[in-house]
Amino acid sequence: MKNVKLSIIIPVYKVEQYLPRCLDSLLSQSLEEIELICINDGSPDNCLDILKNYRIKYGKKIVIIDKKNEGVWKGRKDGVKIAKGEYIGFVDSDDYVRPGFAKKLYNAATKTDSDIAVCGFSRIDMDTGKIYSNEMCSKKRDILIENNISDILAMNGAPWNKIYKSEILKKMKDLKHPPRILDDMMFLLLAYLNVNKITFIPDNLVCYMVRGTSIINNINKEQLESTYAAMLEVKGIYSKDPRKNIFMPLLDSMAYLHLGISLMFRMSYDKTSNLREVIKNNENFLDSNFPGWRTNKFVKLPYIFHENSPNIKLGIINIIYRMRLYRLFLVIYRFMIDRLKIDIKW
Repeated sequence: MKNVKLSIIIPVYKVEQYLPRCLDSLLSQSLEEIELICINDGSPDNCLDILKNYRIKYGKKIVIIDKKNEGVWKGRKDGVKIAKGEYIGFVDSDDYVRPGFAKKLYNAATKTDSDIAVCGFSRIDMDTGKIYSNEMCSKKRDILIENNISDILAMNGAPWNKIYKSEILKKMKDLKHPPRILDDMMFLLLAYLNVNKITFIPDNLVCYMVRGTSIINNINKEQLESTYAAMLEVKGIYSKDPRKNIFMPLLDSMAYLHLGISLMFRMSYDKTSNLREVIKNNENFLDSNFPGWRTNKFVKLPYIFHENSPNIKLGIINIIYRMRLYRLFLVIYRFMIDRLKIDIKW
């Protein structure tokens, strides 16, 4: 295909039940100049046959990479290498998109000359269809890296409700040892180094399906260690960037948000671990490698209020952390989620 405006990369693994819905939602988009790059990551079911049938029906609009199982990180990188689009996006193969996804994001990105365009999305229970939450659906100011980079902390840490200028991802640094968990967040961290402007549209355009059988809160020691090692690799890349004075405070804050808060919340479900010790070790890791997590202005309430930053909740929990009340916070937070079914997105 020539003059491709948008390439959508779709990692595929054990999703034969959901794959047609995903593909149909993308092929029915009003933006016609798109290609779907489908990465069959060694899927043992009938996914490859489904992809081949779609290729027969839709021709070169469907691109298939059939490879051994190497994980989502490697699959996305393989897709980026061959993408022909002016912009590149990602959709998980068990999710689907709403009408207007491609055109609205593409138009928003090109109209504002943005490196990334972001839309809203719904978290939906896979089995019941119940909508857990609608997120990123309120109007937000554009992010200019030189001006309000801290606003990135309020964005969801997943790549699938965003499109990116092609050159941003094609020149993005790689990790020698991608993490077993939090890989989406680190993928975005590496992409941000090439970004100047991010724009938002409040339209709810992605249906992110939450599987009831997924065990997202179970983390073992190997996964934890791989996450720490990968974050150190990211830090090494950041430290060599020409704009490191701008980006390092963001990295410290992201380490605090995702390692100090999200990761410790998930570790709290591990009944075999000593949570007090895990939190202490995690704080030691942050203090040794991302020291700005305690002191940088992005998580301080005076700065947040002065700059009209969207990170008020992050500032509040920073105070809870400093008062040594985080374990108590986790007990209350888990009660809200597990019993009251109320989730606060940090």
